Amino acid sequence: MSASAAKVSKKELNSNHDGAEETSEKEQQEAIEHIDEVQNEIDRLNEQASEEILKVEQKYNKLRQPFFQKRSELIAKIPNFWVTTFVNHPQVSALLGEEDEEALHYLTRVEVTEFEDIKSGYRIDFYFDENQYFENKVLSKEFHLNESGDPTSKSTEIKWKAGKDLTSRSGQTQNKAGRKRQHEEPESFFTWFTDHSDSGADELGEVIKDDIWPNPLQYYLVPDMDDEGEGEDDEEDEEGLEDIDEEGEDDGEEDEDDEDGDDGEDDDGEDD
Repeated sequence: MSASAAKVSKKELNSNHDGAEETSEKEQQEAIEHIDEVQNEIDRLNEQASEEILKVEQKYNKLRQPFFQKRSELIAKIPNFWVTTFVNHPQVSALLGEEDEEALHYLTRVEVTEFEDIKSGYRIDFYFDENQYFENKVLSKEFHLNESGDPTSKSTEIKWKAGKDLTSRSGQTQNKAGRKRQHEEPESFFTWFTDHSDSGADELGEVIKDDIWPNPLQYYLVPDMDDEGEGEDDEEDEEGLEDIDEEGEDDGEEDEDDEDGDDGEDDDGEDD
């Protein structure tokens, strides 16, 4: 092969390679455009599904209301139902100080109401009996999405009685003996009503709405760990007493055997 022929062949190879790259890039671009079109269809279906799911949620939210009402009427027959439920819930109990628990003993009813379109927000109402802490019969907190889609919240102003504002108490409190507690109390549960700093990440509101409200009975019935511990201690005490009784019986049998042996020796001595 001549040098000129070799040069021609090399140019043709380079040309073919460039052409293949151009074809490959073109195909890739077309594939990307088609993927985008398909993705738009998927997104459209997702939006349609969300609208359908919302309609179903709205339907069943209305159907659940009579049962929520009936449940509230039954719960009202159980003393301290709601404070027990909150104390037994791991996340809520971490927010409760001793005086918060005392105040929540006057809590008779909790209601969660989702707004009609569900997406725009919800309200939580707390109903209280007459108590020594505040004048309000109902404390509420609402969560909304404003026109721009940003979350906001508003709540009832708590009308504290003189010297009973739990939100102004210091972390360390005095116990009945007048000594400071060894650990700091958590910030009062009731500060939640005045905290609107981050409505979009209100953990307590979400916990009450999504975890406690659907089935509060499961938390009311959580066994008291202290009672369980006492039960186990009682069992251990009973087992210990049984062991002592058995040891006593064994000792008694050994003493009887020893006495029988001594009597035998005495009889032998008399025979002699």
